Amino acid sequence: MKTAGFHHITMVSSDAPRTLIFYRDLLGFDLVKITVNHDDPSAYHLYFGLDGGRPGTILTFFEWKHLPRGRFGVGGVHHVALSVSDAEAQLRWKRRLTDAGVRVTGPYDRGYFRSIYFSDPDGQILEIATAGPGYAFDEPADSLGTAVITPDAHRLRGRRDEAAIADLTHGEPVPTVDAGMAITGVHHVSGITDDVERAHEFYEGGLGLSLVKKTVNQDDGETPHWFWAEYDGTNVAPGSSMTLFEWGAAGSPARPGSGQTHHIAFRAVDGEQQTALVERLAEAGVETTPEIDRVYFRSVYFQAPDGQLCEIATDGPGFAVDEPADSLGSRLVLPPWMESNREAIEASLTPLPLLVDTAEAVE
Repeated sequence: MKTAGFHHITMVSSDAPRTLIFYRDLLGFDLVKITVNHDDPSAYHLYFGLDGGRPGTILTFFEWKHLPRGRFGVGGVHHVALSVSDAEAQLRWKRRLTDAGVRVTGPYDRGYFRSIYFSDPDGQILEIATAGPGYAFDEPADSLGTAVITPDAHRLRGRRDEAAIADLTHGEPVPTVDAGMAITGVHHVSGITDDVERAHEFYEGGLGLSLVKKTVNQDDGETPHWFWAEYDGTNVAPGSSMTLFEWGAAGSPARPGSGQTHHIAFRAVDGEQQTALVERLAEAGVETTPEIDRVYFRSVYFQAPDGQLCEIATDGPGFAVDEPADSLGSRLVLPPWMESNREAIEASLTPLPLLVDTAEAVE
């Protein structure tokens, strides 16, 4: 039994209304659930997703207003990459974001995909990556991850034409997100570890992900950069790529806080697969929490050897379990055990905005 990829990514916000404007109104995600953190009901827990909250498209946020700004490092996430179809869609995103006052770098040719980078209002680094060409760009599709790949020199920092890259954009303003440029889900997640060999044992042995690429960070040409994904020996499943930069034992640890990823949730189709994955993790020496009912899915939590907090979440029952599918995210919903405290909980939360002009998304 192995995970099929990501279920959701949970990040930390310092301002839920601002986060809502950025991800819903600027990036085009649907707000599929307004609720609270089950362990801290004074904090919003917002769920964004596509197709009613399809696993692999879900971004969630805890609003912790008074936390200091976090910092990426060992045991944390460097950036979350979102997927679009092609380079033209990506350039339209560059123009849309730039016109909204968001600083964008790229597009960079990474070989396996093209990438632009930007940050949300809290500083969480985001990437929009194209769906292809894919990991077979520089090695056979049936033997991915078997050799260390040296990137072509023109893709490395110091050899790229940075001025030309910066000038690339879409020729016209992009006031709305249409189907041709729509984000389709999580493309990959890139974290930082102190030992890629040990990480390999964890991701392969515990979660069943396959090593599909061994290369180096193209922005310094030296740091090991390894990729794991759900891979059947021929194809890499979309929305399943976990990548790690190795900083070594001297690397600074991640600092939790706003603008940082809280945890990464991997998919289990159902409770049976979740149990099998827990058993697999146990065989790999990884301890997990008891199963926890999160209403929309059932969760177990554990840590990677470098400290990254992970979760296995079931695909169901889904977000329509407590409100109609055609009105998801339209009101505050609480788990049954909190309903008796609704008045006090609502009073502690900042009202969320209606649709606004996207120019306000980064103010």
